[in-house]
Amino acid sequence: MPDIRIDPFPSPDEFAALWAAAWGTSEPPDFARILPRSLAHLGAYHEGRLIGFVNVAWDGGIHAFILDTSVHPDLRRQGIATALVKEAVRIARERGAKCLHVDFEPHLEGFYRACGFRPTEAGLIRLG
Repeated sequence: MPDIRIDPFPSPDEFAALWAAAWGTSEPPDFARILPRSLAHLGAYHEGRLIGFVNVAWDGGIHAFILDTSVHPDLRRQGIATALVKEAVRIARERGAKCLHVDFEPHLEGFYRACGFRPTEAGLIRLG
């Protein structure tokens, strides 16, 4: 199992490499702006290389949100994403969040259910 680090602040190059592999684009969001506002973020490292990531955004109060769960495709289906999300749940609780939300595509329902999430009613407006 990789080393899971809390609030590691990966470099732009580390994010670009993981993002290119996991999402098919080398242009990740500007995490230098995003992460200082997050409740927490976690990185999974193997031999010093960022191979997984999850961000825990929040509203500054009791609601936190799982975003950007990513694992390098060569290392998927080994429990890395599950370990990241479960540790994110622990950290969010420890840091005062009372509700942890996640949005996901239907094919990820089983994964997030296995991590303890349950469906809720929600609304969405796509802005772009």
